[in-house]
Amino acid sequence: MKAGRQPGEMQIDSSERDDVLLRRSANGDEEAFTLLYRRHQAPIYRFALRMTGNTWAAEEIVQDVFMTLVREPKKYDAERGALGAFLYGVARNRIMKHQERLPREVPLLNPEDDGFAGYPQAVDSATPAHWAELRERRDHVRAAVLELPADFREAVALCLLEEMSYEEAAESLQCPVGTIRSRLHRGRALLLAKLEMLRDTPKRANGTR
Repeated sequence: MKAGRQPGEMQIDSSERDDVLLRRSANGDEEAFTLLYRRHQAPIYRFALRMTGNTWAAEEIVQDVFMTLVREPKKYDAERGALGAFLYGVARNRIMKHQERLPREVPLLNPEDDGFAGYPQAVDSATPAHWAELRERRDHVRAAVLELPADFREAVALCLLEEMSYEEAAESLQCPVGTIRSRLHRGRALLLAKLEMLRDTPKRANGTR
């Protein structure tokens, strides 16, 4: 028997549905809340980090999102969509408040925890020059994404970086699928243009073409 479990208490199945876990959590089941947190914390953190460029802000936003879930579990209505989409919506509101409160804040991304882990990592046999090149590429992508308008950045973060479907992103951002397609198309075009400009900057600085 698991330590701390009361006699006759059922162990939670790790594959239990989110809405069931949330009900159990609302009734004081800490294990249910822990499973929900482990299931959803990482993608919410990455989304917040990609939107703010600030590790401290991303951590605070994640904390706020899950505190909302603890304090006001009835805000989530399973009939209106998945819990993950609801959490993205809460995170999005917190992100907008953060950006309104600190419009000139300088990003404080930790190079080892930048929310862009999906991009190529250096292999063991990589040379120092290869490591530097990969790091530079990731820095360029990170800078370009953070410069996108917020609406486009959301679509890029969810569809390209989190690999959500259009439908999942639309549910998370509470907008039509067509809007997501349009924002992603324009955001991707802007992102490619910004990356091209960033690649050209060192060449112009060195006087090369």
